[in-house]
Amino acid sequence: MKKYLPLKVLLIVWLPTLTLLSCREHHDELDQATAFMLSDTMMQRIVLDDVRTEPIRNELVLVGKVIPDENQVIKVFPLVGGHVEEVNVELGDFVRKGQILAVIRSGEVADFERQMIQAQSDLLVAQKGLKTAEDLFESKLSPERDVIAARREVDRAQAELERVNEIFRIYGLGKSSNYVVKSPIDGFILQKNVNRDMQLRSDNAESLFTVGQIADVWAIANVNESDIPRIHLGMKASIQTISYPDERFEGVVDKIYNVLDPDTKALRVRIRLKNSGYKLKPEMHATVFLNFEEKEQMASIPAEAVIFDRSKYWVMVFRSRTDIETRAVEVFRTLADRAYIQAGLQEGEKVISKNQLLIYDALND
Repeated sequence: MKKYLPLKVLLIVWLPTLTLLSCREHHDELDQATAFMLSDTMMQRIVLDDVRTEPIRNELVLVGKVIPDENQVIKVFPLVGGHVEEVNVELGDFVRKGQILAVIRSGEVADFERQMIQAQSDLLVAQKGLKTAEDLFESKLSPERDVIAARREVDRAQAELERVNEIFRIYGLGKSSNYVVKSPIDGFILQKNVNRDMQLRSDNAESLFTVGQIADVWAIANVNESDIPRIHLGMKASIQTISYPDERFEGVVDKIYNVLDPDTKALRVRIRLKNSGYKLKPEMHATVFLNFEEKEQMASIPAEAVIFDRSKYWVMVFRSRTDIETRAVEVFRTLADRAYIQAGLQEGEKVISKNQLLIYDALND
């Protein structure tokens, strides 16, 4: 016959055992909690960002190209025909205002020089004639109408000289038969349509040079009809180029062309961009990103704070240097600099957005 121990004896036996197990688990939790603590050096190397609720940003991705600011582009035409003796610049050169671009020997310039000499001579003759007429009139040897006629002749000669001087000023002519083509502004040679020893006609309709400033440039992009309602003046934009794939150039939409292109059936928009360092070149192909906000709001953190591992997204939630949680999150959308989290984070929590991978590896190895 089996004998059973009384219940009191069982409780007395098991209670110390449970107490020992509970104490052991408690010590294990304490050991685990204190096993990881950020050092002072690591605290200085991390960056903390608050989780904030904000309107969800979205972006349109368009195809475009870089062009110079048309308000800062000047075409240089020859005002006379002749033989091109010198061409001093090449395509892409930077030039200063007043710099000589080309020299043309022209028969028209020689004719203007002849007109200048003739006008100066006619004025001297007219002035002498007036003085003679005034002397004769004072001596009662000629009528007053002769003085009036002489003054008219001086006025005519003076007007002719002023006309020729104005031609010299407009054409920038000197004292030789050479016509000097100068740059009207500081800028780059964007087009060059002349070479040495070319013969130019006086009725030439083609510009010799195109000079443009590219400190500011435009990007022209095509917007599909379905996306037109999202476009407005002043919206933020950025572009990427093949030459600089890891760099985005920021700008704003400053013009919407309210006519659809008949060939592409797309609406053109213009983005103005600062071009420091002249990295953006005219005619570069560009990917254009137009940013806009949606009505819905969601938790937002820096995109670099998100870690992708084991087919999930994770963030490091910081409470204190001894209390850092590896938390799985659901990412709704990631833009260039922000990630929108639809589950897993609350507004006001802090996440680590720099060197978080080091902490992630240390906690999850």
